[in-house]
Amino acid sequence: MTKKSPIISIKGLVTQFGKQIIHNHLDLNIYPNEIFGIVGGSGSGKSVLLGAILGLVPIKQGTIKVLGKDAGSLEKIMKVHLQSHWGVLFQGGALFSSLTVGENIQIPMKELENIPNDLARELAIIKLKMVGLKEEDFYKYPSELSGGMIKRASLARALAVDPQILFLDEPTAGLDPISAAAFDELILSLRDNLNLTIVMVTHDLDSIKRLCDNIGVLVDKRAIVGTLKSLLHNDNPWIHDYFRGVRGQGTFSDLME
Repeated sequence: MTKKSPIISIKGLVTQFGKQIIHNHLDLNIYPNEIFGIVGGSGSGKSVLLGAILGLVPIKQGTIKVLGKDAGSLEKIMKVHLQSHWGVLFQGGALFSSLTVGENIQIPMKELENIPNDLARELAIIKLKMVGLKEEDFYKYPSELSGGMIKRASLARALAVDPQILFLDEPTAGLDPISAAAFDELILSLRDNLNLTIVMVTHDLDSIKRLCDNIGVLVDKRAIVGTLKSLLHNDNPWIHDYFRGVRGQGTFSDLME
């Protein structure tokens, strides 16, 4: 069976802030329809890597190809076209507090696709229901939502223009265990039903175990990629402590034999 071409391909990535090098010739491939986790210690550059892929963080060297396009060399109009193929759930949701949930969801529809108001409203309600919210939530403001509802409303906005790739930044942070588990199941369902590729920055061990097909561990300014099972047997000291430490043993004990 021929292996699929990567939907995201990163080669020789170098990012730097002042004199501090964050990534040093990092290589990474993410394949269609997989859920790919990005983990690492504080300061390892998880959010910087996500920002570089999204074009929000400048890169010093290397290439980032998304859907076969070199994201760093595209003209503005082509960058906007590429951005219409992905959706982003930012940590904390990043909803505009002055807009209703429905208005928040419609922003990408109008900015990226120029969808007429009536149609955008209908589609926004569909997206709301897709993530487990109700039509009456369309008219609420973010301040009227619980933390879990904010995550779901933000996810609905990320799905607004039917993306091929979904980027999630700490999607279960701040959620209680029951809400986090329900959100994990929602992510799995969306991946399977919408044929999404999902890239997820997370430190939630339960989510890693439940969701991730492959994991990129950011360590020593590069990425070590593997399945959870292979990483549990990796001899890198940081990876060993992360996956086989006290918390890891509690979560992954059935996979350690």
